[in-house]
Amino acid sequence: MPVQSYDVIIIGSGAAGLTAAIHLAQDKKVLVIAKGALDGGSTAWAQGGIAAVLDAGDSFEQHVEDTMIAGAGLNDRATVEFVVSEAPAAIERLAELGVPFNEGEQFGERWHLTREGGHSHRRIVHVDDATGAAVQKALVKAAQAIPNITLAPDMVAIDLITSRHGEKYSGDGHVWGVYAFNRKTRHVDAFVGRATILATGGAGRAYLFSTAPRGATGDGIAMAWRAGCRVSNMEMNQFHPTCLYNLEVKNFLITEAVRGEGGLLKLPPGVPGGGERFMDRFDDRGELAPRDIVARAIDHEIKRLGLDYVHLDISHKPAEFIREHFPTIYARLLDLDIDITKEPIPIVPAQHYTCGGVIIDLDGRTDLPGLYAAGEVTESGLHGANRLASNSLLECLVFGEASACHILDHWDELPAPPPIKPWDESRVTDSDEEVIVQHNWKEIRRFMWDYVGIVRTDKRLERAQHRIDLLAKEVDEYYGNFRVTPDLIELRNLVEVARLVIRSALHRKESRGLHYNLDYPDMLPEAVDTVLAP
Repeated sequence: MPVQSYDVIIIGSGAAGLTAAIHLAQDKKVLVIAKGALDGGSTAWAQGGIAAVLDAGDSFEQHVEDTMIAGAGLNDRATVEFVVSEAPAAIERLAELGVPFNEGEQFGERWHLTREGGHSHRRIVHVDDATGAAVQKALVKAAQAIPNITLAPDMVAIDLITSRHGEKYSGDGHVWGVYAFNRKTRHVDAFVGRATILATGGAGRAYLFSTAPRGATGDGIAMAWRAGCRVSNMEMNQFHPTCLYNLEVKNFLITEAVRGEGGLLKLPPGVPGGGERFMDRFDDRGELAPRDIVARAIDHEIKRLGLDYVHLDISHKPAEFIREHFPTIYARLLDLDIDITKEPIPIVPAQHYTCGGVIIDLDGRTDLPGLYAAGEVTESGLHGANRLASNSLLECLVFGEASACHILDHWDELPAPPPIKPWDESRVTDSDEEVIVQHNWKEIRRFMWDYVGIVRTDKRLERAQHRIDLLAKEVDEYYGNFRVTPDLIELRNLVEVARLVIRSALHRKESRGLHYNLDYPDMLPEAVDTVLAP
């Protein structure tokens, strides 16, 4: 296929990517590629809402402090202050696009604000319990209406196009776009532009249990690392405390807002203390403690008592209140014969969010000229050692726009792409051993869950490192000999991000936030980022 040119290439069609695209498309030609469907990423899965200071009794200072406390001091305060200050305007822009945020229930209250774990105030604006889906729908609709935006689903990004892919080699590391596997033609296309934005999401599918969608395989982190970007704090993987425990439904999230509205964590009947709350034994904030504390408490009780799950119970609230506030969860669980107005929900922790990632500045710039990034793929300094609830969509919105603004403000400084080589598809053959790809994928997810999960030890991490090093050799050999497929592309990226997580976890000799190591249970006096360079 010939090389296709645009002004800006955006990899990812969630909140970060589409926010950037809509802002850029005022006068630039923008291509947005998505691995699968346009709404197939994590944005559409977000239930709870978006955090912003929207109430007279709240303040930016309180939102900043809540974020810093949850992040165990590893956050960058300047980043936190920047994102928090931009939050109200980001919400207004979504409202203008037609996102139907729940209206206030009291006089003078424009929107209904809920509260979630770690927040000192009600500041979560939401659309029932399906905020992400409403945001995604509005952003896609807006993007589809702009002639300057080309939306290309079913494009699986393989690698960033850098200076070494030019017909004349240049060693400056400039990024000019991306090579992507076209699911429809089964060939590799090359897309180039003056600037490229990574908005590819996180790496949740490196773990056996995850609330992330199928495509969350760390593609952007792996591509940026291979291209020469630094990454930071990859050991900080957030485990959501409350994922539905069901043998058939593996990744249905029970939003933080259930606890925010009074849901209680209890031990199931038939064990010592059955039917009783347990969070008060772990933290004075009880069910509203930050996610890392709640997840470790649940993990502790499950292991201590040999349980498969614990209970999350909101049935003491009026049935109409539950149906009104959590219609999606109520309907989904009713399909599984669980009536949350009358009985508790069986839950377990599951990997939920990648807090580490590609290092960016306040303009969304990475280490490489021409390459920007926004959202879960990044380590912006906002989340630190643990993301505060409902700060994720907020980060996407703020840095999606920040990246676009910097590109527009510095457009004349961005050189035009040089002649780029098309992808060479002649050197490899089709593989008849897809079973190997599937087996290796399952092996990674299992040992990452067992050895690099909620509670870690050096010995577990060393076992994981040994296994990932062996798998990396296998995958490199496989990748070099066979024509690329979406599954092989994802496996290659999973191996890369798993290695980065393990390496980072071994490097941190303390317990802080989401990284809890039994060999180093104390937190060191100084919070220091774990920065890895290629």
